[in-house]
Amino acid sequence: MSSGERGAAVTDRGDRIVSVLEEAFTDLMTADPAAFRHKFRKMAAEPFAFYRGSACLFYSDMAELPDEWADDRTGRIWIQGDLHAQNFGTYMDSEGTLVFDVNDFDEAYLGSFTWDLRRFAASMALLGWRKALPDSVITDLIRTYVTSYVAQVHHFVEKPDDELFSLRLDNTKGALHRVLQHARLATRIDLLREKTTIRDYERVFRRDREGTHELSDEVRAAVEEAYASYLDTIPHGKRASSRTYTVKDVVGRSGFGIGSAGLHAYNILVEGRTQALENDVVLSMKQANVAAPSRIVPDERIREYFTDHGHRTAVSQRALQAHADPWLGHTEINGVGYVVSELSPYEADLDWSDLTEPADMLPVLDYLGRATAKMHCVADEDSAQTLVDFQCEEAIAAAIGSREEEFAESIVTFALDYAGQTREDHRLFVDAFREGRIKGVGSTA
Repeated sequence: MSSGERGAAVTDRGDRIVSVLEEAFTDLMTADPAAFRHKFRKMAAEPFAFYRGSACLFYSDMAELPDEWADDRTGRIWIQGDLHAQNFGTYMDSEGTLVFDVNDFDEAYLGSFTWDLRRFAASMALLGWRKALPDSVITDLIRTYVTSYVAQVHHFVEKPDDELFSLRLDNTKGALHRVLQHARLATRIDLLREKTTIRDYERVFRRDREGTHELSDEVRAAVEEAYASYLDTIPHGKRASSRTYTVKDVVGRSGFGIGSAGLHAYNILVEGRTQALENDVVLSMKQANVAAPSRIVPDERIREYFTDHGHRTAVSQRALQAHADPWLGHTEINGVGYVVSELSPYEADLDWSDLTEPADMLPVLDYLGRATAKMHCVADEDSAQTLVDFQCEEAIAAAIGSREEEFAESIVTFALDYAGQTREDHRLFVDAFREGRIKGVGSTA
């Protein structure tokens, strides 16, 4: 390839990055260009941050990449959609058990099971590169993850007790166990003290916290109306007494992560199981966005199954998470879908900054492979979805067959190659952003 051809290839890839970002985010960028300037500056910090914020680019690439492991069944199962190394953490399940699992379902949809594995593996390759680990070590980490995933899938096939499996305090060690212990120290009252205050013998949200803002009467009325509609989406098996759902206060929220730029969100304070103030519950009502995988899945049957993106997010989470949040539901405001869930004090993320030695990371990758397999193979008992009517573990095991080593090698090879591509994509993205080539975000000055 001549120097001119190389330059044209770089320009083509840079133009593609700009085009994909604009196609995915034009409406949101137009509505809130400042939020997207903030998002893009975060993405510009380093390749892993860029990767986290550009799931749309990943799926644009997946649409053109052959996938020999995807068939009529394994090509259309529930996937998390944005599975990367920082999308795992703890939550308190509906049975009252602290669980370590996947904790973000904003991009969840139906697609090839390999997309989740590839996206996670490439994120590990980027994380390993950031930690200056050699490719041989990164390969061992990713192979451990994939091997653990496949082994857990086979376990589900052989022993159909999948709903009983979870990563808990009593069956984990090392870094994951420490994250669960940290989450166990949290209390609901500490969360309430952080976000609320007592006024005239009643609990209300604090208005002096960064990212919190007062709502106009009109907007508050719309949020409360949407909240009333949301209550009908809570499965009957997870409903509490009527007192529990009484609204006490509502505020607007901003300042969410890289993936939520430009989306509206509200916090709702509701009565707990008793009138005691320490039992109050904080809910998040967040605008749902188009799931990145949906952009390359042309199946109208899937698309028409969902009333809106809030519905899609809630249904997907129940399909991917056993014993899902009993507050999980959905609603809409002015025709736009929102997902509703509890803002739980028991959420703690895995901190990769303290994991620097491969010997400490390998057990973590083993756990994460098992957690990913559970997500693909286990649904909440109240999941009423009808899009997937077969046993995913049997379909995945059949697709891989006896080619387990070949399957692991395909994921490793993809991860190393795509991480290298992402590092170059990050450079091209930074250049395009600095030069003002991404329309809709206004001046970068």
